Amino acid sequence: MAYEEVKIKKPLFIKILSLASLMTFFGGWELIVRTGLVPSTMLAAPSSVFQLFLVKLTDPNPDGAVLSAHVWISIQEAGIGYLLSLLIGLPLGLLMGWFTVVRGVFRPLFEIIRPIPPIAWIPLCIFWFGIDLWGKVFIIWIGGVVPCVINAWAGVKMTNPTLIQMARTYGATDWQIFKKLCIPSALPMVFGALQITLAICWTNLVAAELLASDSGLGFLISMGRRLALPEMVVLGMVTVGVVGALIGLAIDAVEKRLLAGIRR
Repeated sequence: MAYEEVKIKKPLFIKILSLASLMTFFGGWELIVRTGLVPSTMLAAPSSVFQLFLVKLTDPNPDGAVLSAHVWISIQEAGIGYLLSLLIGLPLGLLMGWFTVVRGVFRPLFEIIRPIPPIAWIPLCIFWFGIDLWGKVFIIWIGGVVPCVINAWAGVKMTNPTLIQMARTYGATDWQIFKKLCIPSALPMVFGALQITLAICWTNLVAAELLASDSGLGFLISMGRRLALPEMVVLGMVTVGVVGALIGLAIDAVEKRLLAGIRR
């Protein structure tokens, strides 16, 4: 009975602890700004950020768009780049992990491109695409495709060699081994790539919008810097964090459903 009570109360205690932690953080933040320990020109108080949030729900000034428009633009850009990363990177990584010919063709190019930071591509993207959607999608894709390839490749390499040898003994072809053994073995690493790639794509999105954009959350942060409005900078940063966390939770839920279906 006592064990059951502890089991029930523990999640409630964790929730209370988390809430208290957040209240302490934001309360302390508000206090150091209000008391002048940190000037409001350098850091906006949470109350000022919340006031601007309410204003930006309906007022496009001074950056030219309401908050929801910036969020939607960023989600579109990140979503397209993310999907392209998965659609290209995961199959390529799986094939490179098993087929020597595919690895021989693509690995040299991949090893050259992998160390280049995605933001280094921004000047070329401006030449190629301007500051419209596809330039930022390219930057997001070039960053997101790398962890997809690496995770899928590593997943294939984790396939049990005993099972591979047994399959060869019974006359299985390379394609059959790849399809029946390697791909199922790589699934945990593939699903791990979903979250890693999301984080990288979302980070690259903000970097791209900071340097070359006329809309989006990165542009909102950049405009806050140009206009010397720290509350706008913080609002953009907080919105990036909240939206990214919500997308991550959605992907986590989809991942759990897919894994549950596969286990059945």
